[in-house]
Amino acid sequence: MARPEVLDRIKEAETEADEIIAEAESDADERLAEARARADEIRAEAEEEAAAEAEARLESAREELEERREEILAEGRSDREALESTARERVDDAVDYAVERFEEAVKGQRAGE
Repeated sequence: MARPEVLDRIKEAETEADEIIAEAESDADERLAEARARADEIRAEAEEEAAAEAEARLESAREELEERREEILAEGRSDREALESTARERVDDAVDYAVERFEEAVKGQRAGE
């Protein structure tokens, strides 16, 4: 093979290599762009799922708090009713005690006359 032909073949091979490299770089850039886009999609999906999970947990906590609040209010009403009942039962005893003390005081004043 003559020298000019060899040089032409070398130039063709270099051109072909340059084209292959450019195509590979372009392909790599496309794949990288696709990977980044997919990563962004996955990140957005994960953020949405995390927000939904957080909202669900928050709602669950609110429901639990509301249930506990109702339990506490029910206990308070029950305690109040028990105290009112006990107070009503003791009213007669308190009146009797006050009358006795009053009578003792009156008797004490008469004795001191």
